[in-house]
Amino acid sequence: MAIQPIIGRLTIHQTASYSTTAAALANVFGSQTRRVRVVCTTTANVLIGNSPVATAANGTLMPALVPEYFIVSPGENISAIGSGAGVLDVTELDS
Repeated sequence: MAIQPIIGRLTIHQTASYSTTAAALANVFGSQTRRVRVVCTTTANVLIGNSPVATAANGTLMPALVPEYFIVSPGENISAIGSGAGVLDVTELDS
């Protein structure tokens, strides 16, 4: 069975600057958002949920500059933390 890519129309785009302190997007995912594209400019740990605060222990490790796609629920948010400064880049997808 072939892996099916998660695709969709690019809609709302947000960024947040993280460092050794976690940062989250300023706005939660929209009421129609079910998928997001995420890129971190440096290696970081990310956590998706309601009022998430990423840590090295609870977050998913993401390599620098490698896009990942996640299934989300409307109203959730994403948080990132790194070993240094970086930018969390998130684009909501519409089918």
